Amino acid sequence: MVRDYNNRHALERKLRSAPRPAAADHLMIGHWRTMATVLARAGQAEAVRRAIGSAPELSLRFSGPGEWLVVSEVEAPSGLVRRLEELCDGGAYVVDQSDGRVVFRLTGPNVRSILAKGIGLDVHPAAFSLGGSANVLCGHIPVNLARTDEDTFELIVPRSYAESLFDDLMRMGRAFDLTAAFSD
Repeated sequence: MVRDYNNRHALERKLRSAPRPAAADHLMIGHWRTMATVLARAGQAEAVRRAIGSAPELSLRFSGPGEWLVVSEVEAPSGLVRRLEELCDGGAYVVDQSDGRVVFRLTGPNVRSILAKGIGLDVHPAAFSLGGSANVLCGHIPVNLARTDEDTFELIVPRSYAESLFDDLMRMGRAFDLTAAFSD
């Protein structure tokens, strides 16, 4: 028997309906993003962080001591892994995470109020600086939270939790008329 498996986005069923115009507060779902986990070898954490940080087109997200998520909007998965291995020059292990994670980008003037309903972390600009990231729980779901612009946060979640996080974020943003769509 021949089976044809199609690669579908984890939120395809949730966002299938015709998109409506984006409200002031909007949730964009990264259709397909390239990302990898980088785990520095013992004693190499600072050198690896500097090496990856030297590539301005790569977004470095802290995951733990000597461990980062690296997000790229220009590289293919195999290209990102190859590039990171070259940058790290044997100082780190690199694992592609592109198919296993989903990126949510939450923007708008009420983004901090929306996040405060589910995240126990102070996201005030004085406490959570631009470019900062942290592993947190959004309700019961583990996410990597990053502040990427003045009123923009990205949440990276394992693919298996994407629908639950989507439902939670939409419920958290209901009072602010939060809209959602796939990003272009």
